[in-house]
Amino acid sequence: MDLNKKYRELLKKEKAYTYALQILNWDSQTEAPRDCFPQRAEVMGFLSGEMFKISTGKDMQEAVYGLYEQKDTLDEITKREIHKAKKQLDRITKIPENEFIEYNRLLQMAQRIWEDAKANNDYQSFKGTLAEIIEYTKKFVSYYGEGKHPYDVLLDQYEEGMSMKEYDEFFATLKRDLVPFVRKVLAVRDDTNYDFLSRKYDIDTQKKFSNYLMDVMHFNRNRGLLKQNVHPFTWGTSPEDVRLTTKYVENMVFSNVFSVIHELGHATYEQQIDSKWNNTFLEGGTSMGIHESQSRFYENIIGRSHEFWETHYPKLKSLFPEQLKDVDVDLVHRGVNRVEASLIRTEADELTYPLHIMVRYEIERMIMNGEIGVDDLPEVWNEKMEEYLGVTPDTDTEGVLQDVHWSSGMIGYFPTYALGSAYSAQFYNAMQKDFDVLGVVKTNDMGKINAWLKEKIHQYGSSKDPKELLLDVTGEAFNPKYYIEYLKDKYSKIYF
Repeated sequence: MDLNKKYRELLKKEKAYTYALQILNWDSQTEAPRDCFPQRAEVMGFLSGEMFKISTGKDMQEAVYGLYEQKDTLDEITKREIHKAKKQLDRITKIPENEFIEYNRLLQMAQRIWEDAKANNDYQSFKGTLAEIIEYTKKFVSYYGEGKHPYDVLLDQYEEGMSMKEYDEFFATLKRDLVPFVRKVLAVRDDTNYDFLSRKYDIDTQKKFSNYLMDVMHFNRNRGLLKQNVHPFTWGTSPEDVRLTTKYVENMVFSNVFSVIHELGHATYEQQIDSKWNNTFLEGGTSMGIHESQSRFYENIIGRSHEFWETHYPKLKSLFPEQLKDVDVDLVHRGVNRVEASLIRTEADELTYPLHIMVRYEIERMIMNGEIGVDDLPEVWNEKMEEYLGVTPDTDTEGVLQDVHWSSGMIGYFPTYALGSAYSAQFYNAMQKDFDVLGVVKTNDMGKINAWLKEKIHQYGSSKDPKELLLDVTGEAFNPKYYIEYLKDKYSKIYF
């Protein structure tokens, strides 16, 4: 049989199992009843095992490795796909099947254990599960890391081509050029009354504004939907099936607003990928950092702009006339850009957000270096929060338990958040050369922005790696100066 045909048939089967597993996982995180999880873990363990057999079996190895040997005869797109397929196969074939299955069972239970621990401020009940996840992660990296530093291997999995060396340089630049400015802003006395941010906003009415935002951003409802989750996320298997979640808190209406805009950024990316990449290794966004650049672009550069609120504040005020009767658009704009040293990453302002990421990056690095263990995490977390932001959590719920990532096994993911924010500023700079971006926002022509992003970024899926994509779109390699200049310019106008 032709190797390419054989590969395509096997990949189609693997993608079918992936889809089933992801649908179950989506249900787990949105509507599944609590008592279903032990049985569900068994089912997902079985499906994971079947997928493992296909993705690592003799036939798949013959197809992928055979095509890789012929790579010089392949077109550039197929060559990239086989390169990615081989990279994953090299990694996964070195993990014993029984460990792969047990690990997936562990992650299914870890999600609920973490949620309960966070709700009850009970780190001790989660600590053992986290230790198991870390142990598995280190063990797996030892199987396929080929002598590289364990954390470098994990970082590359989430952002192809990135390592501690490059992240260290990036964060060092932020510490040198941005942190002094952040401290200067935090030192400004702001006597503005922002109590409108924490007034009570009916949740059912909040949902109406969420639906309004979906229309503003041209989200295709025939290809996706919005639900609730304790930790907002976006999920998609193809441009035809993209789902997002948000959370609603009665006295935090703007938390929901920016959660929805952020997740719609991810969802827009997924919906605008060319369907020709479906059922290939080139489907989906090209990296976590590029994906985060899209959500951060929509959330911060667009969603927190004065132009956005000039256009859309009347709608919000019409839904909440009593709560917002004494609030004008200038106050809303200043309020949603207020800078303060906060405890929660997902609620952090745009300016201090990268400091939250530095805390997590340094902790993960220490974990993977074996410098600290799970018993040390709450204390180390609190120390670093005090060091970078001058605040210390009173509870582990507000500290080490606040994020879902470690319970999902996603060690190495966090740095892509800061990287994505920096990417977004570089993309914004390139877009500005073609048209007045915020002018378009003011006229509510989001279709023009979506079209630019589709042409330059979204349509390519994973057919270009992050560094290649950034170079093609902006004409230069990654340069954090655009991020620093954007933040300094924006917040100098607000605070000085």
